[in-house]
Amino acid sequence: MQAPNLVLATLWVGWLEADGIAASVQREYLRGASGELPPDQCLPEVWIDDPLQVPQALELLNVLRRTPQRRWACACGELVEGGFEQCWNCGAMMPRSG
Repeated sequence: MQAPNLVLATLWVGWLEADGIAASVQREYLRGASGELPPDQCLPEVWIDDPLQVPQALELLNVLRRTPQRRWACACGELVEGGFEQCWNCGAMMPRSG
């Protein structure tokens, strides 16, 4: 599966591996070739090692790609935006509403 950038490809692989799916990032160094190659051929890709895990991986990646965007104030005073559940400044987890 193509990722829009290397950061997301790396995060997706980490999430897949945390769920027991062996995966890797491919094409991670092709961005510099953009212009010489078609741009869509330079995007990073997530490859799944075991073909039998592809359906499970695609399901998980689809969930991850639909992560809701949030805005919350951390106890340390930072405003955290996007799909992040952990404060980039102090490492605290987003409070759960109960």
